[in-house]
Amino acid sequence: MAATKQSGNENMMAAVSYLLGFITGIIILLVEKQNKFVRFHAMQSIIVFGGIFVLNIALGFIPILGWIAELLLSLGSFVLWIVLMWKAFQGEMYKVPKIGDLAEEQLAKMK
Repeated sequence: MAATKQSGNENMMAAVSYLLGFITGIIILLVEKQNKFVRFHAMQSIIVFGGIFVLNIALGFIPILGWIAELLLSLGSFVLWIVLMWKAFQGEMYKVPKIGDLAEEQLAKMK
């Protein structure tokens, strides 16, 4: 998606919503009540990194293959984390496939 005109503060808040995964996503979502751009990135952070957190815990219970999958998931999620923070900081309303739409749906329900 194309970059939208956001202020530097909005871009920074959107990027910070990914900083500590779903934790900062929840905090930003609770604090920010107006800006749709920031709220979208906060909700996407909650869904993406909350899901990865739960999946990592589940994989930890599976010996050897689960641990290998957990390692690969961690590496992939690190790359995704960097990309999402960068896109948000650049002012881009970047949607993770399927999850971005889910984030928008959840925000619409919260109104």
